[in-house]
Amino acid sequence: MSTTTAAPRGGVWKQSRTFEPAVRLLFLNQLTINLGFYMLMPFLAAHLADGLGMAAWAVGLVLGARNLSQQGMFLVGGALADRLGFKPLIVAGCALRTAGFGALAFAQSLPMLIVASLATGLAGALFNPAVRACLAAEAGEERRVEAFALFNVHYQAGILLGPLLGVALTGVSFRLTCGVAAVLFAGLTLVQLRYMPVRGGKPAPTGEERGQFRTVLAHRTFWLFSLAMTGSYVLSFQVYLALPLAAGGTGPTTALFVVSALVALAGQLRITAWCERRLSRERCLVLGLALMGGAFLVPAALGRGLVGLLLCATVLAVANAVLYPYEMDTVVALSRGRWVATHYGLYNTVCGIGITLGNLGTGALLDVTGWSAAPWLALCAVGLTCAAAMALLARGGRLAEDTAAAD
Repeated sequence: MSTTTAAPRGGVWKQSRTFEPAVRLLFLNQLTINLGFYMLMPFLAAHLADGLGMAAWAVGLVLGARNLSQQGMFLVGGALADRLGFKPLIVAGCALRTAGFGALAFAQSLPMLIVASLATGLAGALFNPAVRACLAAEAGEERRVEAFALFNVHYQAGILLGPLLGVALTGVSFRLTCGVAAVLFAGLTLVQLRYMPVRGGKPAPTGEERGQFRTVLAHRTFWLFSLAMTGSYVLSFQVYLALPLAAGGTGPTTALFVVSALVALAGQLRITAWCERRLSRERCLVLGLALMGGAFLVPAALGRGLVGLLLCATVLAVANAVLYPYEMDTVVALSRGRWVATHYGLYNTVCGIGITLGNLGTGALLDVTGWSAAPWLALCAVGLTCAAAMALLARGGRLAEDTAAAD
C-alpha cells in the first residue's frame, strides 16, 4: 500500500484549500501557464501560414525552434533551479514567456519569429522543473501524491479552457490573442514575485556543480525509470497524432481533446484516492503503463470509428490519471530530495526525446501499414513492454525511497 496519506473527500476547490498558500499558488500558476499557452500555440501555425503567408518549411522551423529550445534546455533549467532557487527560475520563466508572446504579436520576419519562439520555449525550460520541484517541497512527503493529483487537474483545466478562449480571441485577431496571453503571464510574474516563497538554491562548496551533474547523470535507476516512463509520453501524445489523424475533421478531433480533459477534471481525485487505498506506488506505475498499452487494443479491434477512438482516448486519460501523481512522486523519491529540479529537468529531456522518436516511428509505421491493426498493436506493445520493465524495477526494490540512491 502507498505510504502517503489518502486524498480526503471533497471537490477540487475544497481539497486545494487544505494546502498551504504556496501550494495553492502553484496550482494557480499551472492553470494560468496552460491557459495562456494553449490559447495561443494551437493557432500559431495557421497564423504563420495564412496570416503571414509563410511556406510550410518556415512554419515547421518556427514551431520546431520552440520545441528544441524547451526540450534541450530542461536539464539546464532544472540545474539552475537547484543552484539559484525555485522562485527566481519560475519568475524568470514567466517573464521571458511574457516577452516571447508579446514579440509574437508583432514579429513578421522569419528571424524575429524564431527568436520569439526560442524565448517561449526557453521560458518553459526555466519554470517547468522548478515548479514541480517547488510543489514537491512545499507539499511535503506525506501529501506529494495528493498535491500532484490536484496539480494535474489544474493542468488539464488550462488545456481545456485555453483553446476555447483562443478561438474567441483569434476570431478577432491573432495579435489580440498574443496580447492577452502576454498579459496573463505578466500578471502571473508579478503575483509570484510578490507571494512565491523562496525555496532551493542553497549555497554549496566550490566544485559542487560538477558533483550535481555527476550525481544525477550517474543515477542508473533514475535512467531506467525515465526510459520506462518515456513510453507513457509516446502513447499519451497519440491524442495529438495518431488519434486525430484517424478521426479526421475538426469536430471529431475536438471531441478527443474534450473527453481527455474531462476525464482528468472529473476523475483525477477519485482515481488517485482509489489508488492510494488499494495499491502501492510501484503497482500504480505498472498499472498505468499497462492501461496505456491496452487502450490501443480498442482501435485495433474496432478500426477508425469515432466510438473506438473516443474509448481509446478515455482509457489513455484514465491511465494518465493513475500515473501522473506517482511518476512525479517517484522522481522525488529517486532523487532522495537532492537536486530535485535537476532530476525533473533530465526526466523532461529524456521523455521529450522519446516523444520525438516515438512520433517518427508511429508516422513511419502509418506510412507503411496504413490504418490496419498494426500501428495500434505496435503502440500496445510499447505500453506493455514499459509496464514489464517497470515491474522488474519494482520487483528488485529499486524504486523504494529508502534505497533509491543506492546505485
